[in-house]
Amino acid sequence: MGLTFVTDPVSVSTPATSANLGPGFDALGLALTLYDDLTARVTATGCTVEISGQGAGELPTDAEHLVVRAMLATFDELGERPPGLAVRCVNRIPQARGLGSSSAAIVGGVQLARGLVEGGRELIDDAAALRIAADIEGHPDNVAPCLLGGFTVAWTEGSGARAVRLAPAEGVRPTVFIPAERGYTATARAALPSEVPHADAAFNAGRAALLSHALTSDPALLFAATEDRLHQGYRAAGMPGTASLVAALRSVGVAAVVSGAGPTVLALTEVPGDFHPGAHWHSEVLGVDGAGAVVKGGMVEHAERGPVAAGRKS
Repeated sequence: MGLTFVTDPVSVSTPATSANLGPGFDALGLALTLYDDLTARVTATGCTVEISGQGAGELPTDAEHLVVRAMLATFDELGERPPGLAVRCVNRIPQARGLGSSSAAIVGGVQLARGLVEGGRELIDDAAALRIAADIEGHPDNVAPCLLGGFTVAWTEGSGARAVRLAPAEGVRPTVFIPAERGYTATARAALPSEVPHADAAFNAGRAALLSHALTSDPALLFAATEDRLHQGYRAAGMPGTASLVAALRSVGVAAVVSGAGPTVLALTEVPGDFHPGAHWHSEVLGVDGAGAVVKGGMVEHAERGPVAAGRKS
């Protein structure tokens, strides 16, 4: 028996995310209150994508669009594709700035596909949705907080990506500093060495463990907990403005890090009112998103969930 596709449109809001958070390279992530809004419906034939906001005029408007590619991968997992799709994207997450725009598209596509199929959430649960999204993205550190919300710890094992969701403490106050220029993950990864000193690996292991405690229980420790020796220093030459801003913020006691692969800078503690990053930077105070990729309509409507793997509920 084939799938039954719903006839009404389905919508999803996908949050921006910041990965790594300093020492948690490829593992830690945080969902932020900046969203792309996506809508999809099943049509008789073809595939169209309407884009407004970030990426309009640049991104594909057919089946090559990342949202559609993620939808089709999810439908393939379910065993059947719909005859056609019409997708609308209202994008607010800046493209290629280290705020998880690709993960928002991928998670949004997975969620839309689940919502367009009767019983889609039961056929593909959150754990399977995470695996599909991580397989497309190549790593789980952004897709996990985008799907689940909050602060996430993600890892990959034989069966694929897994994650736990933890609730950040009240004192976590994210501010993002976004430059005009773009940065690309592949370029940033190419700057990393194949090996690092054992002392640096041990340093980061301790700081990453501390960061999990600081973010969830004791924000006063965030400055020490966000120190890193695995990736930010190696990438500094390729993003001198980002490295300088991180250093300037940290010099006044702000727990600042490179957001993902950059070039955006994330501050996790309050920034002094007299701090001025310069005209090159657009700053925005955000909250921590607690719900993740919330779907409205169709067959996947929820705003709260437990962890995907064993862990503490928020």
